[in-house]
Amino acid sequence: MEPEGARSSENHGPLTGLLVADFSRILAGPYATMLLGDLGATVIKVEAPSGDDTRTWKPPVRGDISTYYLGINRNKRSIVLNLGDDEDRGLAQQLAGRSDVLLENFKPGQIARFGLDYETLSQRNPGLVFASISGFGTRPPGSEMMGYDLMIQAMSGLMSLTGERDGPAYRAGISVIDIIAGLHLSMGILAALHERANSGLGQHVEVSLLTSALSGLANHTAAVTMGGVVPFRMGNAHPSLYPYDPFATKDGELIVIAANDGQFHSLTTALGVPQLADDPRFCHNELRTANRDLLGPILQERLRTKTSDEWFTLLTAVGVPCAPINTVDQGIAFAKQVGLEPTVLVGDEENRLEMIRNPITFSATPPSYRHPPPALGADGDAVRAWLLGEAELDEPT
Repeated sequence: MEPEGARSSENHGPLTGLLVADFSRILAGPYATMLLGDLGATVIKVEAPSGDDTRTWKPPVRGDISTYYLGINRNKRSIVLNLGDDEDRGLAQQLAGRSDVLLENFKPGQIARFGLDYETLSQRNPGLVFASISGFGTRPPGSEMMGYDLMIQAMSGLMSLTGERDGPAYRAGISVIDIIAGLHLSMGILAALHERANSGLGQHVEVSLLTSALSGLANHTAAVTMGGVVPFRMGNAHPSLYPYDPFATKDGELIVIAANDGQFHSLTTALGVPQLADDPRFCHNELRTANRDLLGPILQERLRTKTSDEWFTLLTAVGVPCAPINTVDQGIAFAKQVGLEPTVLVGDEENRLEMIRNPITFSATPPSYRHPPPALGADGDAVRAWLLGEAELDEPT
């Protein structure tokens, strides 16, 4: 349903006309709502007077604004509501009553104190899709625990897989569990909206960081539940494929992959050791994986003879997957080099931000970038006037 008073003179994406009330903060929830906003939804970000925690997570900054906050909060309007205040709490309830989707990551049970729980809101707005993120679910004892990405990386087993075999466990270089949970919740929201098109009714969609992590561990959790094998740290090695590693070159390192026998044949030919493809110790992936300690030194000796760029050009030309180990800026530059257009300019000329583009493409209803990340409470007056029926909530054309 299109929010009453909202107006759009052209299509802004496949979710145009949907209203999302975003009561979440930090990463998983805001990332999910930004994706929905990119696809056309009108997203109203509700913040406490102190603002989203990530506004203070510095450095790095652009000016004095946290780039952490900026990176996950475009296409949103910000309104400050103190849920402990009767008037502000009433406005929050009005917003929820007019929304298609409400997303929150309060500690389980806390949002009910403000009359913003699913059971209460669904009586007033039966079509509401109510989306929740928790650390460990909504039933005790998990519901009583706080949940942060680093905790989940540790408790899910992810950290036990990250690092060198004989070294300490490491966290992933990004808050990967928050991102996985945000993606899972986005998919759940879209599925619930599709079902609502048939039934007319919303529902409560939930994800926990821990179950999202276990799902994201994929082949490793499958090894436990179906193979009876507990995975362990292997550095950059893969438990089921070889080669699938970084190798030293004349001037650095290069990731080299042979995920099937054909790729291994092409690799050995390019390296000048074609006989390895027919060697009974290496001719199939399972054998190569079992005999990696024998095969590795042979490949390494050949790869040291050229630079990373030389091997990248040569191996790519013959269909062998390989990659330099880039820094993040180099990764962005490489995406531009291969024609992916990974960034987009958001905002007006005075405050234009180069942001990472939504990775989804559509042939008819592409993502749009209508709003830069808002300052705290920047849209408070406009959203309040709209909630009170005093003005329309415009979308830019």
